[in-house]
Amino acid sequence: MKSLVCISGASGAELGLKLYKELRKEHESFLVISDAAKKVLSLENGYNDENIDAPPSSGSFGVDATFITPCSMNTLAKIAHGIADNLTTRAAAVAIKERKKLLLAPREMPLSPIALENMLKLSQIGVTIAPPMLAYYSKQQSLEEMENFIVGRWLDLAGIKNSLYKRWGDD
Repeated sequence: MKSLVCISGASGAELGLKLYKELRKEHESFLVISDAAKKVLSLENGYNDENIDAPPSSGSFGVDATFITPCSMNTLAKIAHGIADNLTTRAAAVAIKERKKLLLAPREMPLSPIALENMLKLSQIGVTIAPPMLAYYSKQQSLEEMENFIVGRWLDLAGIKNSLYKRWGDD
């Protein structure tokens, strides 16, 4: 499986990085980081978000699943309205046109009516909207366990097996 993780905005960027590291263990994975995320992360082997002609910008590159974690409201709005002005939004447009898995993790609260409308629009065309929310049934005891739950759920939603968290009914 070939996957792409795009990190949009700085708040929650560590979750996107954790997802990328998990995917790299068993999958061919690529990383795109926005300028805002670069301010809080120093990464190797990523694509520059301004490089709109990098391989993930083409459907022929063959990405199976694209994750935008976290997804700023600006990026969400651009995707919802077909604006592909950087590598992240272009990769999302490619995922939509190729009917590939696309997961967005909006990171803001409260959500405005405009953001909710954009999420609904994207959800109706098959985009998975999965904010980084906790469920307490897995009884997380640390920040790392909470992050593992969120990343594990994102992987689940993309059909990628993992054992990052305790599932409902597991003892």
